Amino acid sequence: MWQIESTYKARDVEEVIDRYFYRRVGYVLAGASKAIGLTPNGITIISILVGVSAGHLFYYDDLLTNIIGMLVLVTAEAMDSADGQLARMTNARSRLGRILDGIAGNLIFLSIYLHLCLRIIASGESAWIFLVAVASGISHSFQCATADYYRNAFLYFVYGEERSELDKASLIEMSYRLLTWKNDFIKKFFLRVYLNYTYQQEVLARNFQQLYATTRKQFDVSVPDWLRQEYASNNKPLLKYYNFITTNTRMIALFCALLIGNVYLYFAFELIVLNAVLIGLAIKQENLNRQMLESVRHLPVEA
Repeated sequence: MWQIESTYKARDVEEVIDRYFYRRVGYVLAGASKAIGLTPNGITIISILVGVSAGHLFYYDDLLTNIIGMLVLVTAEAMDSADGQLARMTNARSRLGRILDGIAGNLIFLSIYLHLCLRIIASGESAWIFLVAVASGISHSFQCATADYYRNAFLYFVYGEERSELDKASLIEMSYRLLTWKNDFIKKFFLRVYLNYTYQQEVLARNFQQLYATTRKQFDVSVPDWLRQEYASNNKPLLKYYNFITTNTRMIALFCALLIGNVYLYFAFELIVLNAVLIGLAIKQENLNRQMLESVRHLPVEA
């Protein structure tokens, strides 16, 4: 089991379903991929093809076809787990891999939303459902971006910078501006996508931006023990809620809606339940960020 845990980001930020299912399956897939020379980015690209195919299977108002789609989607998510595990296993983590991973999730759920809308229209409903899907997609994007951001923030403060993938939009923009569309089209395109994603993460984290900047200025990259402990104590209880607004929960909601035969329920869950949790989390988190910012500002560096 310790070998599997060595491919975790950190046990604290891993979801229960991930620890007991996806990480175990992903570890096997990562090991097999390593043996045949498949790279983490190669796994990600394959997972996109598999996941997008799953979305198509949800178009059909047929339970057996939908169940097959569920199994295909679970396979894609296992591969999504495997790419990161292989990257950590082979020390091949990269910004490009992180960008591709985010694009993969967006493309897979874009396929799901599109095919659910087409399914509803095929049943005789009007195209207004596309407006609902767009609202759900935007909500989905903010929910996952915020969860990813604060899980990486937790890794930074509690486990250290080397375990975190926390980025700052202003620094990414500096790299972006050094590239040209003529000579670096693909790299600039991917960096533009990632820059937009990082700006999106920072929208709901104004106080955290100040906390992060002040901490870096006062302590450089070495977070002192007192701050590490305080951050863990304040923020660890929130991790389960961040995990709740990510992929596993919405997959369960999607599967339930498909099994019941009412895909409207999925959009309702996304828009009402998950957004309510996101708003509550954002308010709570920013209050904690403000309190911790005051702690950093008013305690001496020697603390």
